[in-house]
Amino acid sequence: MVHTKAGKARLKELLLERNQYAERAETVDEEIRRLFERQVSVLVLDMCGFSNLTSRFGITHFLGMIKQMEDAACPAVQSNGGIVIKQEADNLFAVFPTAESALESALDIFRAFEAMNAVLPDERDLRGCIGIGWGKTLVIDDEDIFGDEVNIACRLGEDLAEESEILLTTAAHAALPLNAYLTSPVEFALDGEAVRGYRFERCIRPGKK
Repeated sequence: MVHTKAGKARLKELLLERNQYAERAETVDEEIRRLFERQVSVLVLDMCGFSNLTSRFGITHFLGMIKQMEDAACPAVQSNGGIVIKQEADNLFAVFPTAESALESALDIFRAFEAMNAVLPDERDLRGCIGIGWGKTLVIDDEDIFGDEVNIACRLGEDLAEESEILLTTAAHAALPLNAYLTSPVEFALDGEAVRGYRFERCIRPGKK
């Protein structure tokens, strides 16, 4: 994935300039976009069962499961051309060059979970849900991401998707190749706001996994 890499320090300098000199806001915004903005697909993975497992087995048990999630998910991201941007608690954020590569990574992540669960005791089963977005995103040092599609993918993956479910934003769905995947439209109400997207059902193009 080819991109221009600029540091967090430079972003802070630009934001400071923007705050101090309101008349330069438009120019600063253009420079921030030039340095950091990329057209990418965003994958947000959220593990299921945090509260219940922590209550039953303790926080260190769940921290161990987060490490297992990392061991399963990171290779699936990398093998599909993605970059793991960050992990926050039991969430993983990654970016990809296409919406299709993000979706294929999501499927590989769940396959890796299934493979691990086949040999793990029940109390260590890995379960998760995933949201996928597509669009212009600020990618900072391959360590943080900001943008509308990031926010929507987070809401889909963290708040709305059920266990083992993959939800896509409307933009991510539109960016998928035609006749490759079966999806169904979904609509949710979250904090009084309508959130629309698509649920992945299955692969339908010959030769797909």
